[in-house]
Amino acid sequence: MTPHDGPLSKEDYAQIVEQAPILIWRAGTDTLCNYFNQRWLDFTGRTLKQEQGNGWTEGVHPDDFQHCLDIFLSHFREQKVFEMEYRLRRYDGAWRWIFDRGVPVFDANGSFAGYIGSCIDVTERVEAQRALAEAQEAQIHTLRGLLPICMVCKKIRNDGGYWEVLENYIREHSEANFSHGICPDCLPDYHARMVAEAKANKRG
Repeated sequence: MTPHDGPLSKEDYAQIVEQAPILIWRAGTDTLCNYFNQRWLDFTGRTLKQEQGNGWTEGVHPDDFQHCLDIFLSHFREQKVFEMEYRLRRYDGAWRWIFDRGVPVFDANGSFAGYIGSCIDVTERVEAQRALAEAQEAQIHTLRGLLPICMVCKKIRNDGGYWEVLENYIREHSEANFSHGICPDCLPDYHARMVAEAKANKRG
């Protein structure tokens, strides 16, 4: 693109909007969408005529549709900026997570003129966050519930009905391991017992 010394022309702006690496839409004061840039149309594989009005909602995942519509309409009434994520069907039929940010626009007289929005594909981030949450949930689940433990020896009864040493049970059901030490409360008794055993061994 040739550098400009002055302000951009309408043609320059149009080219930037059409070729921007993001999906762009525009809605009038009637809440109906009247424009989508070429990136959006390439993404959905649909024509501008198909997407205009409420046509774009045909590509929103059924499970996300109402949530998406509620955010759009409630913020539209208040003329406030909104952000939302929803799944949008790509041209190949794949559902992709979209981060959509809508901003109210005003004309030269300060009158509300509708909304303009930009969208980016955030599927990889959403799936990574979900995988992390599932991994954390699985890790927590391994030690969830009521564990039968002996009040005398502190062994735990496993799923097979056998009594296991506490350390072994936790080690097998989590990624935790143990480094052994003696807490201050147990140290005096432990020391006294070791001394008594040593004296007994000498007498023996």
